[in-house]
Amino acid sequence: MTDKHTSLHKGFRVFKALRGHTLSGMSNQELCRATGLNASAVTRIMQALIDEGLAEKRSDGRFSLSVSTLQIAQAHALEIQRAQDRINELGHRISTGLQ
Repeated sequence: MTDKHTSLHKGFRVFKALRGHTLSGMSNQELCRATGLNASAVTRIMQALIDEGLAEKRSDGRFSLSVSTLQIAQAHALEIQRAQDRINELGHRISTGLQ
């Protein structure tokens, strides 16, 4: 059985709450509401995400995902696209009888 209240789980909740807010960012209070965590917990988690290069604090005080996180997402999308291209190639070879 997994404890959903560990620091790591809480950190993932905050990280996932930032999804879709890269341009506008989120305030500490918005993150609290989105995750159900208190302000001090969100502050600690955001500092850890910033220290690891996964998030950033913007000049307006709001938080957003970092360029590094976006690069991870882009690398994943490219890998999935390569896999899809390979599947399509194999499907084409099968349907045309090529080896």
